[in-house]
Amino acid sequence: MKYKVVIGLEVHCELETKSKNFSPAINTFSNIPNENVATVDLGLPGILPVPNKEACRRALMTAMALNCTTPDEVLFDRKNYFYPDLPKGYQITQMTKPMGRNGYLDILVGKDIKRVYIHQLHLEEDTASLEHRSAYSLIDYNRSGIPLMEIVTEPCIESAEEAVRFLEDLRDVFIFLGVSEARSNKGQMRCDVNISLMEEGSKTLGTKVEMKNINAFTSVKDAIEYEIKRQTKILENNEKVIQETRRIAEDGKTYAMREKVDAVDYKYFVEPNIPPVPLTKEYLDSIRATIPELKLARYQKYIEKYKLSEYDAGVLSANKETSDYFEQVLSYGSDIDLSVNFVTTAILSTIKKLEIELKDLFITPKMLSDVINLVHKNDMSLDHGKKLLYKAIEEKTDPMEIVKRENLHQINDETELLALITTLMDENKEQVRQYVEEDNKAIINFFIGQTMKKSNRQANPNKSLEIIKIELEKRKKNNETK
Repeated sequence: MKYKVVIGLEVHCELETKSKNFSPAINTFSNIPNENVATVDLGLPGILPVPNKEACRRALMTAMALNCTTPDEVLFDRKNYFYPDLPKGYQITQMTKPMGRNGYLDILVGKDIKRVYIHQLHLEEDTASLEHRSAYSLIDYNRSGIPLMEIVTEPCIESAEEAVRFLEDLRDVFIFLGVSEARSNKGQMRCDVNISLMEEGSKTLGTKVEMKNINAFTSVKDAIEYEIKRQTKILENNEKVIQETRRIAEDGKTYAMREKVDAVDYKYFVEPNIPPVPLTKEYLDSIRATIPELKLARYQKYIEKYKLSEYDAGVLSANKETSDYFEQVLSYGSDIDLSVNFVTTAILSTIKKLEIELKDLFITPKMLSDVINLVHKNDMSLDHGKKLLYKAIEEKTDPMEIVKRENLHQINDETELLALITTLMDENKEQVRQYVEEDNKAIINFFIGQTMKKSNRQANPNKSLEIIKIELEKRKKNNETK
């Protein structure tokens, strides 16, 4: 019997805001337990939540970027369940009117576009974190109340590869939008995986198994692949898969935690302490106007509009910082091919070598554009242009100041180059003889090297090569007619 894999993801992402979602406590990562807490986070008697406007704006922006339908008002619900990480005994979340519904994200799997449908995006408060010991557990309320987006996909993902690619591309959406750093090592992005197997050709979904709070993409891949094997074995033995919550351990296997409850068990109702807030068309339009071009759109533009290779398009669209830098260079009218060459080699290799971010690099897009224009106009060779760039980075000096100071413009005047090359040939008669009498072609490279050395590498190499060949051949013919 063959089985089809059906996967749905619930992705949690902490939003980057100054304060928490319903609490005045500061929203920042801390290794000191219970450092960033307020009365709301601790669920003390008489507390009243106040929604974070910026968190709502960022959640709405993400929903729009994911092609979701947005609501007519911001409305919160109460999700009731008892667990130590929720001191109030309930979580403020969204069920009735989430920030987004019925969206999608197109992802590139290999060379094919896969559309992952999004059921909804809702905004809620994160829970406290628990540290379990042998006889007791410790609670850290630093995370409690941090604004948390949850993106729930439809069960339309069919492999571990697709799941990981979706998570990678979704993380890029968060980063491109600037709503979150989405760093899994800080717990800012986590994922629940729902997986089931159904008989090939059947329309009935299999029993769903959930794996909770996976914060590494490699662990998502391992969990899915292990579950596929585990559930396949159960079904092939004519046994039933149990609807349950499981966890993935360090050995790459999943282990049962508890049986899964259904949504009805949470007894959702509209949060009575937060009145609904209408969303005007003007406000929603103002958010939509701030959404930047996202990764896949840039990748496709670089290939279709700029005619770049898939490799170069992938490198330049890999992150927003690189893509923005590249496009700013182009905005100054720089040659596209030279811009690609300089950014993907000189610029990216330099920041890797210096172990810095692009925003901390001394060379601005305008400075790089100036160097590119020198090369494009044949005022400087490509090799010399990159050396100029490295020198400017080392000295932290505008490259055009170095050009002016050291008179580094490329020599293109043929009369000037001819005079220089003729002088060199008069000074190196033995090398000329070797070419004329022995037809030693290596002498051409010798004179190219001497020309570049004598001109401080300012001579146009292509024009110099042409003149050297003509002059050597002229001397060869003169020798034959003697």
